[in-house]
Amino acid sequence: MKKFIILMLSVQAIWAQQPTKRIEFEAPESYPEGVAFDKASNAFYVTSARLGTVGKVTREGKYTELYADKSLKSTYGIKVHPDGKRLFFCAADANYSKFSTPETKKKMARLVSIDIKSGKKLSDTDLSGLAAGEHFPNDLAFDKQGSVYVTDSYADVIYKADTNGKAAVFSRSELLKSAGVGPNGIVFHPQGFLIVANNGTGALVKIELNNPEKGTKVKIDQFFPSADGLLLDDNNTLTLVQNGGVNKIFKLITADNWTTAQVAESTSVEDRFAFPSTAATTGSETWIMNANFSELTEGNNVPSKKFSLQQAVFSPAKK
Repeated sequence: MKKFIILMLSVQAIWAQQPTKRIEFEAPESYPEGVAFDKASNAFYVTSARLGTVGKVTREGKYTELYADKSLKSTYGIKVHPDGKRLFFCAADANYSKFSTPETKKKMARLVSIDIKSGKKLSDTDLSGLAAGEHFPNDLAFDKQGSVYVTDSYADVIYKADTNGKAAVFSRSELLKSAGVGPNGIVFHPQGFLIVANNGTGALVKIELNNPEKGTKVKIDQFFPSADGLLLDDNNTLTLVQNGGVNKIFKLITADNWTTAQVAESTSVEDRFAFPSTAATTGSETWIMNANFSELTEGNNVPSKKFSLQQAVFSPAKK
């Protein structure tokens, strides 16, 4: 009986250490970074830091290329427009592109939209001349009017493109600055402000739409260096993806409209996310893009063929 109990405990321990559910798909060399979920098609849309494409991933793990453009080097953040008909994504040449050139390296900054059904390009806005220095358009968010806000992680600014496609620098807040990668994940809050993750400082920055140059740090009892994608679950709950060796997903909550916040829940280390980058929700589930960028930084000469979306399962944070 004693041996049986020990065996059962061992089996339970092994089971507890199994990663959460994954949707695996084959997309050779793509290294997807951004992910968006479309309820109408019941599918995910993913970008590619290495090939500069946009692909569609079904819940069963079937990948098909939706959009390819030889002028693109890398694609990053992607979102479904509020009208449900378009996909907007960031195009850059920041670090991992297979097709990088001296003319585009850390210089390309484009906001592209495509038809979600046909994959036909609808708009292509050049952001590279709006701010000085190097460029890395990384993530985006829409406001109530359908305008787009884009983070530039190298120029340390946020751009705004209106519904007519006219773009300008929206914020140069000092809190967006960083020695390395700066503003990254971004969400729009219905109360009229943006929340931005500063990848380098690990801070969350709140930027009021009516006072974009100021910005304030959301007061939290910890920092999140290498903070990447953000997802606003509801007005008082935010999902934050952290890579950089931490490779965990956090649920933050607020009781004062994001003046302060605290960590309420997080995923487990045993879930073994592989350089998680961004998050998407299907309504009842949260799915994380495993970007696998550590393979590229380690100089792996055999790029992966398979990648995965992994479900985030949260447990109460330890006090």
